[in-house]
Amino acid sequence: MSDDGNIVTIDKVEMYLALTAEARIKATPITNNDEDERRLNSMLRMCDDYQHDARHFMNEGDLVRAFGAINYAHAWIDAAVRIGLMDGHDDDRLFTLP
Repeated sequence: MSDDGNIVTIDKVEMYLALTAEARIKATPITNNDEDERRLNSMLRMCDDYQHDARHFMNEGDLVRAFGAINYAHAWIDAAVRIGLMDGHDDDRLFTLP
């Protein structure tokens, strides 16, 4: 099977799962108060839930939904870095830095 940019493959989904897992580990909380901590925890829960969904869809053979879910997962963590609830440690490969 070809792995051009327009085809969702298991390898592509696994690559993005690994990238998101790396981002999840690298980003560190920098919350300043209880409300920000609650917001961040909600965002991280969404990231984790979408990662779980991506694996589920991949295991079911639904690669399009798996690809969509892992991109949503990464977006949650990227957003937390972007709005200043997490430190992305200047990693512009994993995050859209502020």
